[in-house]
Amino acid sequence: MRMTKKILASSIAAIATPFAPAFAQTAGQATSQSTEKPASVESITVTARRQTERLVDVPASVTVINSQTLERTGVDRVSGIIQYTPGVSIVTGTAEAGDTQVNIRGINGARDAESSVALVIDGILKTNTARLNQNQGVLRQVEVLKGPQGAIYGRNAAAGAVVMTTIRPGDTLRGGVSGSFANHGTYQQSAFVSTPIGESAGLVLSGNRSQTDGFYRNSFLNDNVVDNQKDAGVDARFIYRLSPRTTVDVKAHHGKLSGASIAFNAAFHLPNFAAFNPAFYEDVNEHPYKFYGNIRPTNNQTTSDASIKIDHDFGSTRMTGWMLYSDVKQDLTADGTSGDFARYIAPALGAPANPTNQAVQAACFASTAALTGYPVNPPGFIGATPVPFLFAPTTGSTFGPYSPSTCDGTQYQMRNQRDFSGELRLESSTDGPLSWQIGTYYLHIDRSTAVSLGADLGRGVIKQPYNAPGSSNPTSQLYADNFKTDVYAVFGSTEYSIDKFYKVGAAMRYDREERSVSSRVPNVADPITGAPINPGLPASGPIPDKSQTYTQLQPKLTFSYRPDAATNVYTNWGVGFKPGGFNNQGSAAVVNANFNNGVTPGTIDADVLITDQYRKEKSSAFEAGMKGSLLGGALTYDLAAYYTRISDMQFFEFFVGGFGLLRVVSNIDQVDVKGLELNLTSRPAPGWTLYSGFNLTDSAIKKNASRPYTVGNESPYTAKYTVNVGAQFEKAFANKLSGFVRADYRHTGPTWFHTVQDQERPTVFTGLIPISAVNFLPPGTGTARYDVARRKAFGLLDMRVGVQGDKWHLSLFGKNVLDKAYANEVIPAIEFGGSFISPGAGRLVGLEGGIKF
Repeated sequence: MRMTKKILASSIAAIATPFAPAFAQTAGQATSQSTEKPASVESITVTARRQTERLVDVPASVTVINSQTLERTGVDRVSGIIQYTPGVSIVTGTAEAGDTQVNIRGINGARDAESSVALVIDGILKTNTARLNQNQGVLRQVEVLKGPQGAIYGRNAAAGAVVMTTIRPGDTLRGGVSGSFANHGTYQQSAFVSTPIGESAGLVLSGNRSQTDGFYRNSFLNDNVVDNQKDAGVDARFIYRLSPRTTVDVKAHHGKLSGASIAFNAAFHLPNFAAFNPAFYEDVNEHPYKFYGNIRPTNNQTTSDASIKIDHDFGSTRMTGWMLYSDVKQDLTADGTSGDFARYIAPALGAPANPTNQAVQAACFASTAALTGYPVNPPGFIGATPVPFLFAPTTGSTFGPYSPSTCDGTQYQMRNQRDFSGELRLESSTDGPLSWQIGTYYLHIDRSTAVSLGADLGRGVIKQPYNAPGSSNPTSQLYADNFKTDVYAVFGSTEYSIDKFYKVGAAMRYDREERSVSSRVPNVADPITGAPINPGLPASGPIPDKSQTYTQLQPKLTFSYRPDAATNVYTNWGVGFKPGGFNNQGSAAVVNANFNNGVTPGTIDADVLITDQYRKEKSSAFEAGMKGSLLGGALTYDLAAYYTRISDMQFFEFFVGGFGLLRVVSNIDQVDVKGLELNLTSRPAPGWTLYSGFNLTDSAIKKNASRPYTVGNESPYTAKYTVNVGAQFEKAFANKLSGFVRADYRHTGPTWFHTVQDQERPTVFTGLIPISAVNFLPPGTGTARYDVARRKAFGLLDMRVGVQGDKWHLSLFGKNVLDKAYANEVIPAIEFGGSFISPGAGRLVGLEGGIKF
């Protein structure tokens, strides 16, 4: 083994020299003052497996970022933390604040389905991850546990877990105030106070507030309403020691957020239309973003939660029980997407005339006449009439979604959730070769969702799912459902040290999830087109209620070989799962009528399978790795290889057409993912810390009944590779004064966002051409090619320079210093013939300071 370690040391040192090693394994080392002894790999403790243990003892990949690193980088939210975590990527804030999708090693959280990543804060599992990218209080440490963790955290840990720890009250009064300001009207303030209350209790109060004007303006409204945001929150934590063996931990949070929503442009991928205008066949990486919707986009979110946790030490065992109540309300308003599909000029296309659609038609024609020639993004064009160019090639318009006219209507989306959960766990607490824990868990969820399209009469959006004909915003299409969920789980685990070198572990969890859905759509007609207001409404009456039960055993096996205190060679295998669920009822009928018909004029045969009920997702993952330290602790490493098979991977699909818009979850029958990951950290000289991390992921779709022609393509939302490189230098001066310089660079590899990738597919334009005034075009002219929908690799550089005294700190920071332009998210709407794309954040440069007492 000594020879093996010497060879490994030489190999890693050779790799580390040109690449600057990574802090992922030993985050504490990255921020230690140069005059202090750095934290060793043996001293870092984590709670990733719901027990306090040394990081080096955990037989899995865990990235740890402690309070010093959080302070040095200015990171206080999950999106920033993930920037420092190889093999992990995030998409957040493109549609609304609560819409966050984390991808860990090829497993992605599908929009509108359950999360794939468990969020654990101070030992309590959060059910609703809508607040995942909001401030969680005063963070002390963050741990990112990779790979399926179903045996530990259950149904929502298929990809991994993010475990956060906030500060606890101490024995003395302490507190702090900090703030920052940067360009684009960006400000952030936070404060906390921690105080003892008598000899056996303590309280932590914290608050935060932030705002930004964003990086883009709406040229039509002449305002910062594209990606602006304000949010504020307060957190309280009260800890009371009932006795030397019993502790009560009570927490509460309340927050409010407001800002913009749906920060998307459309890019068309129609190569045969490029002869009319090259912009019809556009690379998503070259798109010039312009925003000009006439509806002011809004996003509001209110979050409240409260929890209580009790720990009691019996001596040989310890009991932990907790309860959590959470209430999250969120909604958004935005422009519609139907301008090019003539939905709101229905009387001109033969729909029965009535006062409502006549008023809508008049508003549409009037706005188009007033906007003729308005500079919308190519290939958009506003002609003399709102009739789409396919039907009026000389005078018609190509609006694209989110146009400045009233012809694309409005949209209102709502997602409210209340949930209650609780857990009771008993675990061993004495030293010995055997450790164990057993427990039970319960969760109840009440969730209401709605996606409503309305006619735009120039009087704004009424924020409710259904508005009757004759109102200022009559509803034209509605999907609205109530969901109820009950989850029951039992779990247990054990770990046994065979001797001082070998340790084995086993865990098992059984989840039973009962789900039901009830449609809230009234059985009325769309006043614009005369069709049912939900295209899936049966002729016989309302959509019937549905229910389904999902069950899953989630085992996990681990093995560790510990040749010395600083080295761990390990393997693990585990199962994760996400429950199935219900799309908005009527989804299958909409897709089949519009995209799998091929007979009715204007429809196509797209060969896409969508159901009103999607299946549960199950993943089986194997990992083997080695981690530890070398060269007397000067170099730490974490090397891992993994293979995961995901069955029925849940995937978000977006459909747009004359029916309006539709959000659904589908299943990819089988996806295989394999990869390699390496993290390195070194301290080559006093005051210097160098770090690097590298992840390579190879994924492949093996089966996909939803879209059979995508077999062989890559897992969507999965970066081909990620590279993290950085360095930090610290210097101590006299009178407790010190300074530091830090640079962090993250390079994200090319990424597909859909199962359809380098392929051609028929679109709604394929169906419209034969019935339009330009039917001289040859068959296949409306076919889309999606080779230009892949996000290219991009790199982001962050820098920070600071000084600090005993009770204060001041730093100059830059985020995305090189002002790299990149797409935050690309949502291909395959049968639409293009993608909805959202830009990433631009450069921020600012000043941050704070004081402590």
